Amino acid sequence: MPRPRSLTTRQIAAAALAVIDRDGLPALSMRTVAAELDRRTMALYRYVEDREELECLVVDLALGPVLDRATRAPAAPSPRTRLLTLLDLMREAVGAHPGILPLAVRHHGNCLPALRWREQLLEALADAGLDAPQRAAALHALVSYVIGELELEHHAAAAAAPAGPLVPETFPLLSAALAARAATDPARAFTDGARTVLDGLGLT
Repeated sequence: MPRPRSLTTRQIAAAALAVIDRDGLPALSMRTVAAELDRRTMALYRYVEDREELECLVVDLALGPVLDRATRAPAAPSPRTRLLTLLDLMREAVGAHPGILPLAVRHHGNCLPALRWREQLLEALADAGLDAPQRAAALHALVSYVIGELELEHHAAAAAAPAGPLVPETFPLLSAALAARAATDPARAFTDGARTVLDGLGLT
């Protein structure tokens, strides 16, 4: 019998990402990834130690374009513009594979592209004149905004509207706000929200 060809961790991550894109994150397992690669499940353990490592590989692959595009992008004219660009790049990367958002949140502390993305955010915040405590607070605010916005856009559409009928006479401001948001392109809404956060941080 011919020896099966070797796999790379990138091939395994790509197969896992294909499973998530097609069937959703709950379908991800060593068994389903092995089936995607036409291998026995135990064969994957030659390359990946466990589910935890598999998830990290998926996040690295999905978020890699954030770092690549940020590195290739021309120098932005201001720290604020750089920050908006970095936030938009993360939205695009997750938007291409929405199912990985919970994994990106879970593994942001050991995913190299995510770590470098946050480092670049901090560099822009430093260039804007924020000291260390201010940078820490601003980074937390920006990362929280991105996670929350992406969760609403891709995984919690129902959360944007209250359960049951919404009576405009009872909730006039909420009705107007939800209607305005529903009529806004998601990319534009994301950027508008990011600008509001940056305004609040004093980054004009």
